[in-house]
Amino acid sequence: MDLTILNTANQPIPSHAYAAFAAVLIGGFQFVRPKGTRFHKSLGYVWVSLMLWVCVSSFWIQTLKIIGPFSPIHFLSLFTIWSVFEAIKSARKGNIIRHQRMMKLMYILALVITGLFTLSSGRTMNEVFFSG
Repeated sequence: MDLTILNTANQPIPSHAYAAFAAVLIGGFQFVRPKGTRFHKSLGYVWVSLMLWVCVSSFWIQTLKIIGPFSPIHFLSLFTIWSVFEAIKSARKGNIIRHQRMMKLMYILALVITGLFTLSSGRTMNEVFFSG
């Protein structure tokens, strides 16, 4: 792994990637910790903030141009932004099952699966992980 490739990439790629890394770690930690505690809620807001940054910053990363300057990943970003607010609203209304389901799906779809696509040939993260 060569993080100098990531660190020297044009912004917002480095901040986007580091936020996604942090979201993967914090999200995984949240899955194994007790739910409903003050710590869970506080860390949840950190995770939500990271997810929102990952989504918003994605609109300035336009290496795959399929529909004008955008790709299907950008539509996933819009859907994820909506999902973040819906998941928070569900928790506040006491619909914890919906909240949990939405958070798990966001973690899997928006972080894990989308993250795997960043390993495609020609992408920055492919170079970071597989160069040299």
